[in-house]
Amino acid sequence: MSILTKNKAPEGHVERKAETTTGDRVVAGTSHVVLILWSAIVVLPLLWTFMSSFKTSSEIFASPFALPGEWRFDNYVKAWQTAHIGEYFGNSIIVVGTSLVLVMLLGSMSAYVLARFKFPGNRFIYMLMLAGNTFPVFLAMVPLFGILKNLKILNTYAGMIVTYTGFALAFTVFFLHSFFKNLPGEIAEAAAIDGAGEWRTFFQIMLPMAKPGLASVAIFNFLGLWNQFLIPVTINAAGPKVLSQGLASFAQQMGYAVDFGALFAAVTVTVLPVLVVYVIFQRQLQGSVSQGTSR
Repeated sequence: MSILTKNKAPEGHVERKAETTTGDRVVAGTSHVVLILWSAIVVLPLLWTFMSSFKTSSEIFASPFALPGEWRFDNYVKAWQTAHIGEYFGNSIIVVGTSLVLVMLLGSMSAYVLARFKFPGNRFIYMLMLAGNTFPVFLAMVPLFGILKNLKILNTYAGMIVTYTGFALAFTVFFLHSFFKNLPGEIAEAAAIDGAGEWRTFFQIMLPMAKPGLASVAIFNFLGLWNQFLIPVTINAAGPKVLSQGLASFAQQMGYAVDFGALFAAVTVTVLPVLVVYVIFQRQLQGSVSQGTSR
């Protein structure tokens, strides 16, 4: 009797099952169709570019959607050496890598202070960071050119790194602010009771707790900085070229006799690091975005 009584539903309780209405099915079907179309728009050009990178120019024009008759890996050798894509790739690694480390360090520290400490001007500084995300970057090119020229770091690695860091800093602070603001304050208080200073609390306790947010903003910053073209063209026209500059220069130097196989190979080299980074960290990205917006 006790078992029957335990499993018996309370009087007046009506069990309701989730019912799928016609409207829900229409919305779900439409969403799937749109996502499939969007995936095709994004993926198919990438696959076509990769396939064309193993063809000759005549094969590309004769049968653009057919598989290569012979897989020509020499296109990559030509792009890497003759077109100096290897040199441009190294320059991009130096500039983007250094800028990413600096912006993550400075951005996380700024976001932590703005989120966890109350001081005069706190809200004003945060609003300035928000305004920085809405400011079109091309409006800053002329004054930025003059500033870097006066500092004598125009057309240098240092000028590129400083500019990239400043370019991504506002977004980094904005993104990480919510993560640090919603971390439990009891943990920081416990660390202070145990004798940990502010620096140790930040680097050893609070920063690791915000790891999902750090991973996400690092991916976004890497994508934005790696694909940046306007900034290096403006402030680094005569300096060490990054990959986006080198690729444009490679296409322009060919004139009317374009080796499309080598050009597509250079494009593939440009896109590949972005795809690798996203594939590796996509789960971290999805989880951290939902975590940061749900709090």
